[in-house]
Amino acid sequence: MADILGYKGKRVIVTGCFSGMGEATARLLLDLGAEVHGFDYKDSALPLASFTNVDLRDPASIEAAVAKLGGRIDALFNCAGLPGGGGFPAMDTMKVNFIGTRHLTECVLPLMAGGGAIVSIASTGGLGWSRRIPVHMDLLKTEGFQGALDWAEAHMDQVSEGYAFSKEAIIVWTQYMGAQLIKKGIRINCSLPSPTQTPMMATFHATSGKDVVDAAAEPLGRYTTAAEQAGPIVLLCSDAMSVVNGIVLPVDGGFMGGLTTGQVDISKMIGKAKASA
Repeated sequence: MADILGYKGKRVIVTGCFSGMGEATARLLLDLGAEVHGFDYKDSALPLASFTNVDLRDPASIEAAVAKLGGRIDALFNCAGLPGGGGFPAMDTMKVNFIGTRHLTECVLPLMAGGGAIVSIASTGGLGWSRRIPVHMDLLKTEGFQGALDWAEAHMDQVSEGYAFSKEAIIVWTQYMGAQLIKKGIRINCSLPSPTQTPMMATFHATSGKDVVDAAAEPLGRYTTAAEQAGPIVLLCSDAMSVVNGIVLPVDGGFMGGLTTGQVDISKMIGKAKASA
């Protein structure tokens, strides 16, 4: 059978390749014959074409990593992320999940040509994006890492603990940039995972509460695995998805459908939010 996904010989970057969804994504891409270059704060043990330590909270670190790698990049997988809820400083979460991710993407874009593709991991925790589109569009008007950081520091009432807002920002940014980048032949999409069993889960339980996390895992009734999330992520940047652009893909075992049709009870999630307000 033909290489329908088209990764053989493709040169790709995966951020967050040390663990979780990023590691699972890098493993799958290696199996598909891609030349995988990893970026992460922690060292990766995978047999990558190259690995570079990158701190997404530091624009100089991002710029140095991209300059060191150079050459053509066919796909970028933005898998690095931090949880919120007080597990990390809110601004660190905002930097890693959105500000640094956007800056890295902007640094990589000059290395991409027609046929390039980008995917980022958002979250079902960012479902409030549609209620704050004007706020997010104001953030998207900022330029560069420092511009976004200044905006965030001036709008901590919106940023809050960092996680939900940063994932909302990824969703709105993806949809906005989809209409911009497609004119250059470059696609950008994002996925919306439901609760996934990764090293971050302990922090989610500690900060949000296991009952809240469990509520977001319905109707599937369990947490997904990193490998289950990696497949759709890899598919989004593949040749098979050549005109799929600017989409927000739920990878949630039916959570969104159940929520829309009233089959998922999110009263625990709402109660937690009200109690924390």
